Amino acid sequence: TIDGPTLSIRRFGHRRLRRDELLRLGMFSQPMMQFLECVIRGRQNVVVSGGTGAGKSTFLGALAEVIPDSERIITIEDSAELILDQRHWVRMETRPANVEGQGRITARDLLINALRMRPDRIIVGEVRAGEALDMLQAMNTGHDGSLTTVHANSPRDALARLETMVLMSGLELPSRAIREQMVSALQLIVHVRRFDDGVRRVESIAEITGMEGNTPQMQEIFVFRSSGRQARRIMGDYVATGIVPRVAETLRNRGFNIPMELFQAPPENL
Repeated sequence: TIDGPTLSIRRFGHRRLRRDELLRLGMFSQPMMQFLECVIRGRQNVVVSGGTGAGKSTFLGALAEVIPDSERIITIEDSAELILDQRHWVRMETRPANVEGQGRITARDLLINALRMRPDRIIVGEVRAGEALDMLQAMNTGHDGSLTTVHANSPRDALARLETMVLMSGLELPSRAIREQMVSALQLIVHVRRFDDGVRRVESIAEITGMEGNTPQMQEIFVFRSSGRQARRIMGDYVATGIVPRVAETLRNRGFNIPMELFQAPPENL
Protein backbone atom coordinates (compact mmCIF):
# COMPACT_ATOMS: atom_id res chain seq x y z
CA THR A 1 0.00 0.00 0.00
CA ILE A 2 1.36 3.37 -1.04
CA ASP A 3 0.64 5.49 2.04
CA GLY A 4 1.80 3.04 4.70
CA PRO A 5 0.99 -0.38 6.14
CA THR A 6 -2.65 -1.51 5.99
CA LEU A 7 -4.00 -4.34 8.12
CA SER A 8 -7.22 -6.13 7.16
CA ILE A 9 -8.77 -8.56 9.67
CA ARG A 10 -11.56 -10.90 8.57
CA ARG A 11 -12.72 -12.41 11.81
CA PHE A 12 -15.35 -15.10 12.26
CA GLY A 13 -17.01 -16.19 15.45
CA HIS A 14 -16.64 -19.67 16.91
CA ARG A 15 -20.39 -20.15 16.52
CA ARG A 16 -22.06 -19.60 13.19
CA LEU A 17 -25.44 -18.04 12.62
CA ARG A 18 -28.05 -20.74 12.19
CA ARG A 19 -30.99 -20.60 9.84
CA ASP A 20 -33.48 -19.98 12.67
CA GLU A 21 -31.46 -16.94 13.72
CA LEU A 22 -31.25 -15.68 10.14
CA LEU A 23 -35.03 -16.09 9.89
CA ARG A 24 -35.46 -14.03 13.05
CA LEU A 25 -33.11 -11.36 11.69
CA GLY A 26 -35.27 -11.07 8.57
CA MET A 27 -32.91 -12.54 5.97
CA PHE A 28 -35.70 -14.65 4.47
CA SER A 29 -39.25 -15.83 5.20
CA GLN A 30 -40.63 -19.05 6.65
CA PRO A 31 -41.99 -20.31 3.26
CA MET A 32 -38.60 -19.63 1.65
CA MET A 33 -36.83 -21.55 4.41
CA GLN A 34 -39.27 -24.46 4.11
CA PHE A 35 -38.78 -24.61 0.34
CA LEU A 36 -34.98 -24.45 0.55
CA GLU A 37 -34.89 -27.17 3.22
CA CYS A 38 -36.69 -29.52 0.82
CA VAL A 39 -34.39 -28.46 -2.01
CA ILE A 40 -31.23 -29.27 -0.04
CA ARG A 41 -32.57 -32.55 1.36
CA GLY A 42 -33.71 -33.45 -2.17
CA ARG A 43 -30.13 -33.07 -3.43
CA GLN A 44 -30.66 -30.22 -5.85
CA ASN A 45 -27.66 -28.13 -6.95
CA VAL A 46 -27.75 -24.54 -5.69
CA VAL A 47 -25.64 -21.45 -6.36
CA VAL A 48 -25.69 -18.59 -3.85
CA SER A 49 -24.89 -15.30 -5.58
CA GLY A 50 -24.39 -11.80 -4.24
CA GLY A 51 -21.99 -8.91 -3.88
CA THR A 52 -19.09 -8.53 -1.48
CA GLY A 53 -20.26 -8.66 2.14
CA ALA A 54 -23.79 -9.71 1.17
CA GLY A 55 -23.74 -12.75 3.46
CA LYS A 56 -23.13 -15.51 0.92
CA SER A 57 -20.88 -17.62 3.14
CA THR A 58 -23.17 -17.20 6.14
CA PHE A 59 -26.19 -18.22 4.08
CA LEU A 60 -24.27 -21.14 2.56
CA GLY A 61 -23.55 -22.41 6.07
CA ALA A 62 -27.24 -22.14 6.95
CA LEU A 63 -28.17 -24.18 3.87
CA ALA A 64 -25.57 -26.83 4.70
CA GLU A 65 -27.15 -27.22 8.14
CA VAL A 66 -29.98 -29.17 6.46
CA ILE A 67 -27.67 -31.84 4.99
CA PRO A 68 -28.22 -35.20 6.74
CA ASP A 69 -25.53 -36.18 9.23
CA SER A 70 -24.97 -39.50 7.48
CA GLU A 71 -23.62 -37.89 4.29
CA ARG A 72 -19.95 -37.30 3.53
CA ILE A 73 -19.24 -33.64 2.79
CA ILE A 74 -16.10 -32.17 1.26
CA THR A 75 -15.62 -28.40 1.44
CA ILE A 76 -13.13 -26.51 -0.71
CA GLU A 77 -12.26 -22.93 0.23
CA ASP A 78 -9.61 -20.29 -0.37
CA SER A 79 -9.61 -19.54 3.33
CA ALA A 80 -11.48 -21.87 5.67
CA GLU A 81 -14.60 -20.04 6.85
CA LEU A 82 -17.43 -22.57 6.82
CA ILE A 83 -18.47 -24.21 10.08
CA LEU A 84 -20.58 -27.35 9.70
CA ASP A 85 -22.19 -29.70 12.22
CA GLN A 86 -21.91 -32.95 10.29
CA ARG A 87 -19.47 -35.67 11.40
CA HIS A 88 -18.33 -36.82 7.95
CA TRP A 89 -16.79 -33.51 6.93
CA VAL A 90 -13.49 -33.19 5.07
CA ARG A 91 -12.11 -29.64 4.93
CA MET A 92 -9.79 -28.66 2.10
CA GLU A 93 -8.06 -25.31 1.60
CA THR A 94 -6.05 -23.80 -1.23
CA ARG A 95 -2.39 -22.92 -0.70
CA PRO A 96 -0.35 -20.13 -2.31
CA ALA A 97 3.08 -20.70 -3.78
CA ASN A 98 6.14 -20.39 -1.54
CA VAL A 99 8.94 -17.86 -2.03
CA GLU A 100 10.45 -20.06 -4.74
CA GLY A 101 7.13 -20.08 -6.58
CA GLN A 102 6.54 -23.76 -5.84
CA GLY A 103 3.90 -25.75 -3.98
CA ARG A 104 0.78 -23.88 -5.05
CA ILE A 105 -2.48 -25.82 -4.66
CA THR A 106 -5.47 -24.33 -6.46
CA ALA A 107 -9.19 -24.87 -5.92
CA ARG A 108 -9.22 -26.73 -9.21
CA ASP A 109 -6.57 -29.17 -7.93
CA LEU A 110 -8.60 -29.78 -4.78
CA LEU A 111 -11.83 -30.25 -6.69
CA ILE A 112 -10.29 -32.82 -9.02
CA ASN A 113 -8.95 -34.76 -6.03
CA ALA A 114 -12.23 -34.43 -4.13
CA LEU A 115 -13.97 -36.40 -6.88
CA ARG A 116 -11.79 -39.40 -5.93
CA MET A 117 -12.84 -39.27 -2.27
CA ARG A 118 -16.38 -40.63 -2.62
CA PRO A 119 -18.16 -37.41 -1.63
CA ASP A 120 -21.92 -37.28 -1.14
CA ARG A 121 -21.78 -33.49 -1.33
CA ILE A 122 -19.17 -31.05 -2.59
CA ILE A 123 -19.30 -27.49 -1.30
CA VAL A 124 -17.03 -24.95 -2.98
CA GLY A 125 -16.81 -21.84 -0.83
CA GLU A 126 -16.55 -19.64 -3.90
CA VAL A 127 -15.79 -20.26 -7.57
CA ARG A 128 -13.38 -17.65 -8.94
CA ALA A 129 -11.77 -19.14 -12.04
CA GLY A 130 -11.40 -22.35 -14.05
CA GLU A 131 -12.64 -24.58 -11.22
CA ALA A 132 -16.14 -23.54 -12.32
CA LEU A 133 -15.87 -26.02 -15.19
CA ASP A 134 -14.90 -28.90 -12.88
CA MET A 135 -17.70 -27.95 -10.50
CA LEU A 136 -20.29 -28.05 -13.29
CA GLN A 137 -18.97 -31.38 -14.54
CA ALA A 138 -19.13 -32.82 -11.02
CA MET A 139 -22.74 -31.68 -10.70
CA ASN A 140 -23.50 -33.31 -14.04
CA THR A 141 -21.87 -36.64 -13.19
CA GLY A 142 -23.71 -37.83 -10.11
CA HIS A 143 -22.61 -35.43 -7.36
CA ASP A 144 -26.09 -34.03 -6.76
CA GLY A 145 -26.77 -31.65 -3.92
CA SER A 146 -23.60 -29.63 -4.40
CA LEU A 147 -23.42 -26.00 -3.29
CA THR A 148 -21.25 -23.02 -4.17
CA THR A 149 -21.20 -19.22 -4.15
CA VAL A 150 -20.31 -16.65 -6.79
CA HIS A 151 -19.91 -12.88 -6.81
CA ALA A 152 -22.67 -11.34 -8.94
CA ASN A 153 -25.18 -8.49 -8.91
CA SER A 154 -28.20 -10.61 -9.96
CA PRO A 155 -29.10 -14.21 -10.79
CA ARG A 156 -28.69 -13.45 -14.49
CA ASP A 157 -25.25 -11.96 -13.85
CA ALA A 158 -24.32 -15.09 -11.89
CA LEU A 159 -24.79 -17.24 -15.00
CA ALA A 160 -22.77 -14.78 -17.09
CA ARG A 161 -19.94 -14.86 -14.53
CA LEU A 162 -19.96 -18.65 -14.41
CA GLU A 163 -19.64 -18.74 -18.19
CA THR A 164 -16.68 -16.35 -18.04
CA MET A 165 -14.98 -18.44 -15.35
CA VAL A 166 -15.43 -21.64 -17.37
CA LEU A 167 -13.59 -19.92 -20.22
CA MET A 168 -10.76 -19.20 -17.74
CA SER A 169 -10.15 -22.97 -17.53
CA GLY A 170 -8.19 -22.75 -20.78
CA LEU A 171 -10.50 -24.97 -22.80
CA GLU A 172 -11.90 -23.37 -25.94
CA LEU A 173 -15.52 -24.38 -25.46
CA PRO A 174 -18.32 -22.77 -27.46
CA SER A 175 -20.69 -20.57 -25.45
CA ARG A 176 -23.68 -22.80 -26.19
CA ALA A 177 -21.90 -25.86 -24.80
CA ILE A 178 -21.04 -23.97 -21.60
CA ARG A 179 -24.59 -22.73 -21.18
CA GLU A 180 -26.02 -26.20 -21.74
CA GLN A 181 -23.68 -27.50 -19.02
CA MET A 182 -24.91 -24.79 -16.62
CA VAL A 183 -28.58 -25.42 -17.38
CA SER A 184 -28.13 -29.16 -16.90
CA ALA A 185 -26.07 -28.85 -13.70
CA LEU A 186 -27.87 -26.09 -11.79
CA GLN A 187 -31.41 -26.00 -10.46
CA LEU A 188 -31.60 -22.85 -8.31
CA ILE A 189 -29.82 -19.53 -7.86
CA VAL A 190 -30.38 -17.80 -4.51
CA HIS A 191 -29.38 -14.13 -4.69
CA VAL A 192 -28.53 -12.37 -1.41
CA ARG A 193 -27.93 -8.65 -1.05
CA ARG A 194 -26.87 -6.19 1.61
CA PHE A 195 -29.42 -3.39 1.35
CA ASP A 196 -28.87 0.32 2.03
CA ASP A 197 -30.10 -0.08 5.62
CA GLY A 198 -27.35 -2.62 6.30
CA VAL A 199 -29.72 -5.61 6.48
CA ARG A 200 -28.78 -8.68 4.48
CA ARG A 201 -31.75 -10.25 2.72
CA VAL A 202 -32.46 -12.95 0.16
CA GLU A 203 -33.54 -10.77 -2.73
CA SER A 204 -34.55 -13.55 -5.10
CA ILE A 205 -34.82 -17.32 -5.45
CA ALA A 206 -34.77 -18.19 -9.15
CA GLU A 207 -35.09 -21.52 -10.93
CA ILE A 208 -33.20 -22.35 -14.12
CA THR A 209 -35.74 -23.89 -16.47
CA GLY A 210 -33.83 -24.63 -19.68
CA MET A 211 -32.58 -23.05 -22.89
CA GLU A 212 -34.39 -20.96 -25.46
CA GLY A 213 -32.10 -20.61 -28.43
CA ASN A 214 -28.72 -19.76 -26.89
CA THR A 215 -30.15 -18.10 -23.79
CA PRO A 216 -30.65 -19.86 -20.43
CA GLN A 217 -34.18 -19.31 -19.13
CA MET A 218 -35.00 -18.49 -15.51
CA GLN A 219 -38.12 -17.88 -13.45
CA GLU A 220 -38.32 -16.24 -10.03
CA ILE A 221 -40.04 -18.25 -7.30
CA PHE A 222 -39.68 -15.85 -4.36
CA VAL A 223 -38.68 -12.18 -4.28
CA PHE A 224 -38.26 -9.41 -1.73
CA ARG A 225 -40.48 -6.41 -2.54
CA SER A 226 -39.73 -3.13 -0.84
CA SER A 227 -42.65 -0.99 0.35
CA GLY A 228 -40.74 2.08 1.55
CA ARG A 229 -38.80 3.08 4.65
CA GLN A 230 -39.55 3.37 8.31
CA ALA A 231 -36.88 5.47 9.97
CA ARG A 232 -33.69 4.12 8.38
CA ARG A 233 -34.91 0.57 7.81
CA ILE A 234 -36.23 -0.61 4.46
CA MET A 235 -39.67 -2.18 4.85
CA GLY A 236 -41.04 -4.88 2.60
CA ASP A 237 -42.24 -8.45 2.28
CA TYR A 238 -40.98 -11.72 0.95
CA VAL A 239 -43.57 -12.89 -1.53
CA ALA A 240 -44.09 -15.82 -3.86
CA THR A 241 -44.46 -14.92 -7.53
CA GLY A 242 -47.24 -17.47 -8.05
CA ILE A 243 -45.04 -19.73 -10.21
CA VAL A 244 -44.81 -23.36 -9.11
CA PRO A 245 -41.21 -24.41 -9.79
CA ARG A 246 -40.46 -27.50 -11.81
CA VAL A 247 -38.18 -28.70 -9.03
CA ALA A 248 -41.25 -29.00 -6.77
CA GLU A 249 -42.60 -31.83 -8.92
CA THR A 250 -39.20 -33.54 -8.87
CA LEU A 251 -39.09 -33.35 -5.08
CA ARG A 252 -42.66 -34.58 -4.67
CA ASN A 253 -41.79 -37.60 -6.84
CA ARG A 254 -38.94 -38.31 -4.40
CA GLY A 255 -41.31 -38.34 -1.45
CA PHE A 256 -40.95 -34.78 -0.17
CA ASN A 257 -44.16 -33.13 0.93
CA ILE A 258 -44.07 -29.59 -0.44
CA PRO A 259 -47.30 -27.65 0.19
CA MET A 260 -48.36 -25.86 -2.97
CA GLU A 261 -49.55 -22.98 -0.77
CA LEU A 262 -45.90 -21.94 -0.44
CA PHE A 263 -45.96 -20.70 -4.04
CA GLN A 264 -49.25 -18.85 -3.88
CA ALA A 265 -48.85 -15.16 -4.70
CA PRO A 266 -50.45 -12.51 -2.46
CA PRO A 267 -54.01 -11.53 -3.48
CA GLU A 268 -52.95 -8.18 -4.91
CA ASN A 269 -50.63 -9.99 -7.34
CA LEU A 270 -53.20 -12.41 -8.67
